[in-house]
Amino acid sequence: MHPITVTADELGQRSRLTVFFRLLLAVPHILWAILWTIAVMTLALPAWIITLGGRTLPDPLHGFFAAYTRYLTHLNAYLSLLANPYPPFTGPVAGYPVDVVIAAPAPQNRWKTGFRLILAIPAIMLGTTLASGGISIGGATSYTSSVSVLAIVGFLGWWASLLTARMPSGMENAGLLGLQYGAQLGGYLLFLTDRYPDADPAGVVQVADRRADPTDDVTVVAADDDLRRSRLTVFFRLLLALPHLIWIMLWGVLAALTAIVMWLVALVRTRPPEPLRRFLAAYVRYSTHVQAYLLLAANPFPGFTGTPGSYPVDVQIAPTRPQRRLTVLGRIILVFPAVLLAGAITGAAYTAALLGWWVALFTGRLPRQLRALVVWALHYSAQLYAYIYIITGRYPYSAPFRS
Repeated sequence: MHPITVTADELGQRSRLTVFFRLLLAVPHILWAILWTIAVMTLALPAWIITLGGRTLPDPLHGFFAAYTRYLTHLNAYLSLLANPYPPFTGPVAGYPVDVVIAAPAPQNRWKTGFRLILAIPAIMLGTTLASGGISIGGATSYTSSVSVLAIVGFLGWWASLLTARMPSGMENAGLLGLQYGAQLGGYLLFLTDRYPDADPAGVVQVADRRADPTDDVTVVAADDDLRRSRLTVFFRLLLALPHLIWIMLWGVLAALTAIVMWLVALVRTRPPEPLRRFLAAYVRYSTHVQAYLLLAANPFPGFTGTPGSYPVDVQIAPTRPQRRLTVLGRIILVFPAVLLAGAITGAAYTAALLGWWVALFTGRLPRQLRALVVWALHYSAQLYAYIYIITGRYPYSAPFRS
């Protein structure tokens, strides 16, 4: 287990009044966070020198940095609607619905300490796609223009909470991944630990799935992978995928036309025609195979037909079910929030693939956590396209996927 872990109680209910004025209510915290950040940055250099000298970070300094990391996590949770109570200003060890467990001070590797800022660059790149857009990323105040998973969760959660007084559990869990990665990145930069931040969705402590039927009609199945990658095929991966990219574009035109027919038939009969559904299901499956290959989540060259069970990262689709006419009619509008969230999750996956490309090129292996992050993105993307193409009436569920 990572020395820095975010925990979350059952969240759910939100106060519409505090949701509406959330940003205004957070102004005192934002000002306080800026002042606290100045103090932390002042002490960061002495902490680096102490740790570089082979000594364990003194308890008072470790406690100060740990409280700061907890405080920013509490504040980010409040701003992104992952928590409802007004956060305390001191970053207490317990008492807030979304909290951070930080291990006691421990000796750290001098080489990792000496080159901490350089080593942190890849983690900062990935953290920008997962956790930025709030008050902080990596323990330092940051107001970036990037649209991260946590920022999109906060935006969509604001509307959902305002309309229903509840935060969807899928979005809560997706936001918790960004929140935890940001806390781990902050702890790494502030010498609370020399363990690198872990982006594996399986490491997130999720809140309960509150859907009436928690099963998914569309599931991505990722076979066990030894994570070894051929350096030659990794280097030429984009070029090798070119025939697939051309074929997927041509197939996509037919898929779009077929989806229109599916929409009309489902609107009349509430059940899409099975031959057309199989055609579109094969397209969604094939697209997932190609993306898995392109993003290094799988190593073999994929086939061109989207055959079930033919690729290490595959899509399983449940049998046809009747769909409600109202949701079919408004599908293009209803899908808009999922498209926004999918854009942020896919952005994180492409960043993970870029980092994985360099690692695999030099080491011949893909980091486990980067593959897991890509598989989660593929899972959400497959659910999204199955919903858009009327293959299923189940709305995409964004909780981190445990492959």
